[in-house]
Amino acid sequence: MQQVAVVTGGGSGLGREMALALAAAGFQVTVTGRTEAKLQETADAAVTAVGPAGVGEVRTAVLDVTDGAEVSAFFGSLERLDLLVNNAGTGAPAAAVQDVTEEDWRRVVDTNLTGSFLCAQAAFALMLRQKPSGGRIINNGSISAHVPRPQAIAYTASKHAISGLTKALELEGRPHGITCGQIDIGNAATSMTAKMGAGVLQPNGSIEVEPTFDPKVVADFVVKIAQLPTDVAVPTLMVMAAGMPYAGRG
Repeated sequence: MQQVAVVTGGGSGLGREMALALAAAGFQVTVTGRTEAKLQETADAAVTAVGPAGVGEVRTAVLDVTDGAEVSAFFGSLERLDLLVNNAGTGAPAAAVQDVTEEDWRRVVDTNLTGSFLCAQAAFALMLRQKPSGGRIINNGSISAHVPRPQAIAYTASKHAISGLTKALELEGRPHGITCGQIDIGNAATSMTAKMGAGVLQPNGSIEVEPTFDPKVVADFVVKIAQLPTDVAVPTLMVMAAGMPYAGRG
C-alpha cells in the first residue's frame, strides 16, 4: 500500500525539497501552504523530477495552519495519513527585546507553534482512527531550539516550544504506534538564510558571514526517517552547516 504524507509549508524552500524527496521515494504527497501558485510549482517540479502523476504524485491544498477550522477540515478530508512533516514556519525582523512588536510575536508563535500543534493534533486523531492505526510526525525544529540568536526572541521561543511539543506527542503516541521526532536544522540554504552570505549579527556584536548547506540533505534525512520501521523512533536529529556558530553561541 502506497504511503501517504503531508508536508506543510511545501510551496518553497525546505518544504519543497522534502516533498520532492518523498515523492521520489514513492510516497503520495500533499503539500500545503497559503499560496496556490507556489504549491503548484512544487507539484510541477515533482512531475519533472519524478514523472507523471501516479507513484510519487504531489498534490496541493491551500491551507493556513493557524486556522483551526481549516486544519480540521483538511485533515478530516483525508482517508489515511502515514507521515506529517510539520514544516510551515516563519520568522520576524531582527529586533531587540524591547522593540519586538506584539504583532510580530503573535505571528511567529501562531505559525511556528500553534500551527504545528493544530496540524499535529488533527493528524494524531486521524492516525488513531485509521486502520491500521499509527503513523509518524516530524517537526521542523532549529538550532534555535537549543541556543538563541541575538534579536530573535520570538523565533527562538517558538522553536524551544516545538521541542516540548515533540516530546509530548511522542509520549502520548507511544501506546498507539504514533512516533514523533524533530529535525533541528542550522543554516540550510533557503530564502530564509540568504542573508547569511552578507553577514549576520553574532552574540559578541560582530557581523559575520555564516556557511550554509544544501537543503536536499535535510530532505534525504526526512525520507530515511519516514522509511524506518514503525517500531523505530527518532526523537531528535540535528543537521547543520559545518562551521556555523552553534557551539559557544548564546
